[in-house]
Amino acid sequence: MQLKRKTEKKLKREEKFSSLDITYEEEHALAWYRMNAHPRPCLTKELIDEAQAWFNQITGEESCNYKLEYMVMSSKVPGVFNLGGDLNLFIQLIRDKNKEALLKYDIACIETMYRIHRGLEKDVTSIALVQGDALGGGFEGVLANDVIIAEKSAKMGLPDILFNLFPGAGAYSFLSRKVGAALAEEMVLSGKLYTAQELYDLGIVNVLVEDGEGEQAVYDYIKKESRQRNGRIGFRKVKKLNNPVTLEELIDGAKIWADAAMNLEDKDLRMMERLVKRQSARY
Repeated sequence: MQLKRKTEKKLKREEKFSSLDITYEEEHALAWYRMNAHPRPCLTKELIDEAQAWFNQITGEESCNYKLEYMVMSSKVPGVFNLGGDLNLFIQLIRDKNKEALLKYDIACIETMYRIHRGLEKDVTSIALVQGDALGGGFEGVLANDVIIAEKSAKMGLPDILFNLFPGAGAYSFLSRKVGAALAEEMVLSGKLYTAQELYDLGIVNVLVEDGEGEQAVYDYIKKESRQRNGRIGFRKVKKLNNPVTLEELIDGAKIWADAAMNLEDKDLRMMERLVKRQSARY
């Protein structure tokens, strides 16, 4: 019997930010956070700030008034999970030679993803539900989660090398732990866009479902894990002790990324601009 989503008001509570919609479902000890950034569905500073503010609410003394065991990262934008770093901001800060602000932005993204990776230090199982394109930093956000559920039409990849840069928010760190150093390097340097099926075959996507079945797959996964939650949480902690991803490693990588970004030439920035126009025209 499938686990169904309840809609009674006493079991469901919603909270809205400008770029983030939160839904709590008490019966399943579950919180959904659906991204809806403007003007493009990317990692805007506003979206990152709101995610951090919400995490602070959860981990603060006056947090949810019921137990939270699962949080699901998803998107409200049809066909798009997240397009990654804010390329318009990158172009502006690089042309202004403002490495400090660029690094500050990247570290904010990293700190957000690291908190997801650590389950907010509260044994929360983090789940990414991918129902559209997850590119660059959007894919890095997916990789930070404990569980990745994807619908078959979803595509994910790291296109940063196309404008002579590399992903700076932990892609190699997370991927190398999942699939090994050689394949992680290939994924970073190829710029290839992968189908959800390909990533499932590689062991990166944990659950692959038909389009439109993603939300039900989340409830099915929760039902399965809840039967063995103590053992699974304990094993996940042991797993993260083996060659752990550390915040220090991610921030050191961000510093190298910021230095590399400052070395980009006009032709590279023009490529970024073309990508922004292409994405804006499509979405």
